[in-house]
This record gives sequence, C-alpha cells and structure tokens, in this order.
Amino acid sequence: MAYATDFRAARFPLMARLSGLRAELAERARKNRVYRDTLNELAVMTDRDLADIGISRSMIKGVALEAAKRA
Repeated sequence: MAYATDFRAARFPLMARLSGLRAELAERARKNRVYRDTLNELAVMTDRDLADIGISRSMIKGVALEAAKRA
C-alpha cells in the first residue's frame, strides 16, 4: 500500500508576524489609555455629578472597562 504525506506548514514571514504583534500592542495600548482616561475623569467627579449621569461610585471601573471595549 502506498500513501503520500504532505507536510506544509503555514509559515508567515517574520516581518509580517512582527507587524501583527506591533499592531496588537498598539491596539491594547490605545484601549488601556481609554480605560485610564475614563477612570480618571469619573474618579474626580463628585458623587452628585456622578448621580446626575446615572453612575454610582462603585460602577466607575465597570464603566471604564466598557468604554475601553467599545473603543
């Protein structure tokens, strides 16, 4: 019985892989900046200001995470 084996590995050039990694890191950095900016802006607001926009102080991290996801 005869059979053939074909080993073809999907090889991406090193530069393409590095470019993809760089783009991913840039995207993560951008989302992290949105998270930090949102967190800082909400943290300095008074409880009354937060209540006016419908956010309690305990919700600040969640709101910042949601803003980063959507960015």
